[in-house]
Amino acid sequence: MRAKLSVVIPTLNAADALPTALASLMEGVEAGLIRELVISDGGSTDATLKIACEAGARVIEGAPSRGGQLRRGAEAAKGAWLLFLHADTQLPAGWAECIAKQIELGSPAYFRLKFDIRGVSPSLVAGWANLRSRAFGLPYGDQGLLVSRADYDAIGGYRDMPLMEDVALASALKGRLHMLPLSVTTSAARYQRDGWLRRGGRNLSLLLRYLGGADPARLARRY
Repeated sequence: MRAKLSVVIPTLNAADALPTALASLMEGVEAGLIRELVISDGGSTDATLKIACEAGARVIEGAPSRGGQLRRGAEAAKGAWLLFLHADTQLPAGWAECIAKQIELGSPAYFRLKFDIRGVSPSLVAGWANLRSRAFGLPYGDQGLLVSRADYDAIGGYRDMPLMEDVALASALKGRLHMLPLSVTTSAARYQRDGWLRRGGRNLSLLLRYLGGADPARLARRY
């Protein structure tokens, strides 16, 4: 019986972060869970594609747009289940067993979130992300998203949009998403660069504006 899981990672000049994400996948390879790795690239000019090819990934290339990249990656994937993962997100120890159990249950799921640095600000932002996910059913892409091919196709998959593609997909699955008991670790680099309060406030503002009907393309210009 072939492995069920296709891992899809969108990339754009992700050479610094991608090796760590790929290393965390090895647990799933050793467990016989991962069928394939699909890297959906948006035009990287660094060593991203070299790293992907050396890892044995299937590389799909196209225009830079995370929604479009995820959609193309999913179209290329052959697994009965899809795990969408960001290039700067690392899966935790024990994830393969956790995912295998969730596949047996048959429902879509996501991980809890934590950052790769400690402190009050990272804890607060991660805490809000986990609360938002549990209370409102809106996990973001950096939390990882597990969904069956059947469910993915039934809701029309990822939309080719530059921002909020994860919110759109989660909204379509609302009420069915399950929070897994493990936390992925994602990079805090953007928060450190922009400021925790400033970036957190901007992200919340963009989410509220999107939910209020704003055009994702216009929102992306402020991201």
